[in-house]
Amino acid sequence: MKKWKLLSNNTKLEKPDQIVEQLLVNRGIEKNKIGEFLNPNLSQVNFKSVGIDQKEVKKAVDRIQKVIKNKEKVIIFGDYDVDGICGTTILWEVIYDSHKNTFPYIPDREEEGYGLSVSGIKNILVKYPDCKLIITVDNGIVANEAVDFANSKNIDVIITDHHLKGKRLPKAHSIIHTTHICGSAVAWLFSKELDLTNKFKNHLELAAIATVADLVPLQGANRTILKFGLDALKQTKRIGLTELLIESGIDRYKLGTYEIGHIIGPRINASGRITHALDSLRLLCTKNHLKAREFATLLGKTNKDRQLMTSQTFSEARSSFSKEKLSSKIIFASHKSYNQGIIGLVASKLVEEFYRPSFVLSIGEKFSKGSARSISGLNIIEFIRLSSPLLAEAGGHAMAAGFTVETARIDDLKKDFEKRALELINEELLQKTINIDFVLDLEHINFDLFDAIQKLAPFGIGNPEPVFVARKVKIEDLRLVGAGKHVKLKVKSQKSKVKSEEFDSIAFGMGEKAEELNIGGTIDIVYTISLDTWNGTKKLQLKIRDIETNK
Repeated sequence: MKKWKLLSNNTKLEKPDQIVEQLLVNRGIEKNKIGEFLNPNLSQVNFKSVGIDQKEVKKAVDRIQKVIKNKEKVIIFGDYDVDGICGTTILWEVIYDSHKNTFPYIPDREEEGYGLSVSGIKNILVKYPDCKLIITVDNGIVANEAVDFANSKNIDVIITDHHLKGKRLPKAHSIIHTTHICGSAVAWLFSKELDLTNKFKNHLELAAIATVADLVPLQGANRTILKFGLDALKQTKRIGLTELLIESGIDRYKLGTYEIGHIIGPRINASGRITHALDSLRLLCTKNHLKAREFATLLGKTNKDRQLMTSQTFSEARSSFSKEKLSSKIIFASHKSYNQGIIGLVASKLVEEFYRPSFVLSIGEKFSKGSARSISGLNIIEFIRLSSPLLAEAGGHAMAAGFTVETARIDDLKKDFEKRALELINEELLQKTINIDFVLDLEHINFDLFDAIQKLAPFGIGNPEPVFVARKVKIEDLRLVGAGKHVKLKVKSQKSKVKSEEFDSIAFGMGEKAEELNIGGTIDIVYTISLDTWNGTKKLQLKIRDIETNK
């Protein structure tokens, strides 16, 4: 049973402007910020507004100008996820355009692990022995040992990152850091400051993709970057993205956060998870149409392989749990067969099913890699760092993190996590909650309201799609679809007297509830409002998030 939480008890909301005003209040948008939220200005996204130290930026720019003047070799050291790949593309293209002695480098997940590492630098020196500068993208803020090693080899390091700082900062040449935007957005801002070309506008679509894929809160600078980046993406001339849209069957003019988060992002991510992320980097950077098509096809296939692997690993991981027997406040699963690249996805699926913080480990001979996903109300990286004495390293965000542990200490780590979970996680936290903006009766739904709500888009983390509840809604029709997994309903307010005020509704994954429902009966529904377009005809429909039957 899910808990319904009303964010507002205001029952006098009927007109679109009243409804939008309350939605903004629910999202914590202050009155003096409403204009900025509804009408974002890209020029207001700058180093100062996102909390980046401009002195560090100047030091970094001066060092890069010296690189160009002295014709030194520079490496753009990225990460193997969407954010790292997009950010690496941005900085590599901008610097390479003026300095051909610039090379991108994406570490191998299994051999080198996450972020700037000693092994990664050693591999760079084998391939580029005269390297003088490494610029990190979406990593490096906790790479103290690696930066010390680079310094010992007379290699300067410029860090650009957005992850949480550790107890001490690396002794890098300069650090361009903030936690307010994603790594690619940091790279995008930095690329503007380099002012080597006028191409930074062409990179906004990459920053937008990363903003969605990295699950940063869609308020402030993030929302502005995404709003304008979506427009840029719909008009992109980057042939790799164009071919990826074709391969995935996406109409570019209907692109939104869902398409990025569930279709585009996973394809870009797939290579870094189970093969090598350079394939995704090549897709974004290529100027050859044939190559772009080949890479897009390859990433589509790799993504299907990743989906199968994730499904199989999830089934194995969950086999030791059941909703009836689950007593621990966390889920901890480990096995030597788990692929490092998908353990985060498996952890996410475990959270979705059991709604407990989940830790999934790929067991190695000496060291094991772990990935964690959290629930609302628990900062997972802070939780993990409470067990720092047992860990080799850890990094990440409030909702997702990664860590490394000596294989011999896995059992100790599990016990420590379980002990801390008992102290920090109460039963209320483990109850899945649906946040509902307020009660909205169906008779108030119309196109004027839908258009007004769309002014709050794009929706996502930190700016969720508005969710409403309607009480005692009458069921006019119902049927099962999708092999019985989903329920399609026709519903209307009991106050409505005409058939035209019925709404088509879909309740995904609620097929089991159908036996509780009866035509002519009444239900309470939690729902969102969407637009259904078919053969040129537009109509509003409801997407039902939860149902309670009236007895």
